[in-house]
Amino acid sequence: MKLTTLASAGALVAAGLLTASAAEARDQIRIVGSSTVYPFTTAVAEQFGRTANVKTPVVESTGTGGGMKLFCAGVGVEHPDVTNASRRMKKGEFDACQKNGVKDIVEINIGFDGLTLAQSKQGPAIKLTLGQLFLAIAKEVPGADGKLVANPHKNWSDIDKSLPNIKIEVLGPPPTSGTRDSLHELFLEKGAEQIPALAALKKSDRKAFDRVWKTLREDGAYVEAGENDNVIVAKLEANRNAFGIFGFSFLEENLAKLRGVALDGVAPEFDAITAGTYKGARRMYVYVKKAHVGVIPALDKFAAEYVSPKAIGEDGYLARKGLVTLPKNEAENVRKAVLGMQTMSAEPLTN
Repeated sequence: MKLTTLASAGALVAAGLLTASAAEARDQIRIVGSSTVYPFTTAVAEQFGRTANVKTPVVESTGTGGGMKLFCAGVGVEHPDVTNASRRMKKGEFDACQKNGVKDIVEINIGFDGLTLAQSKQGPAIKLTLGQLFLAIAKEVPGADGKLVANPHKNWSDIDKSLPNIKIEVLGPPPTSGTRDSLHELFLEKGAEQIPALAALKKSDRKAFDRVWKTLREDGAYVEAGENDNVIVAKLEANRNAFGIFGFSFLEENLAKLRGVALDGVAPEFDAITAGTYKGARRMYVYVKKAHVGVIPALDKFAAEYVSPKAIGEDGYLARKGLVTLPKNEAENVRKAVLGMQTMSAEPLTN
């Protein structure tokens, strides 16, 4: 019995040593997730590395969906500490976290971004309705008799004679990106609702309606351009007739080359996003694994830096990077919750 007890104790000591050794092996915060949030988190990481006397956190752009999978895979130094997201965590993702032992998650709403449709300044200026955008890139659209057919539109003028007679080519995010989720929910669902035949379908068969607005063309009119939004910017420079879909911060960084396309009569501009008049506005998030606080050096201090007034405040350094900041009282509530390491629950998350 003593031998068994001693052996068990020895195993526990060994396990403790291994755990300590593993923790010592990673003395940098590791962050994954959204390409849209990436520039903001990178700015915080660099500022933190300069001022906190710790190694600068490592930030990887994996896309929101990819980041959630990595973040929710488990607790331990082999798993990331933080994930960025260009939309809120879904209930299914929260449940996956819980199943894998990631029980306590701190949610940080860092501010707003605007999902934008942009084009080269060298291209023909265009204004669209969300319905016209839907008719350009959806896989199926209503035909003359109102029944769904494979999208026949080759040029923008096929949708409306007032639009340019140029080939439809829209560069956008892949399914793993939170920007793709926002594209569907902010642009395509609302665009489908503007089309009478689809508005009627929504009332008669919601599942069929959802399938239509969630399915994009695969014939080259919509091009999945990857997780790196800078690639889309470069392609728009090379092709003045193409359009790209990405976050407002990337548009703002490239206003010398690109212009935003007004949708339903409202251009993607800072004031329109904060006022809620621009329909492409969305919130952005950062999620912190509370179980890693105290294991990964200065993780709690990194979270505190992110929500500090000098970072997410109206005149903070993230605003200068293009972040559309939260109202002052809301930012203060976020700050208090994060400093208190308040964790989230599944309610009112949706799938």
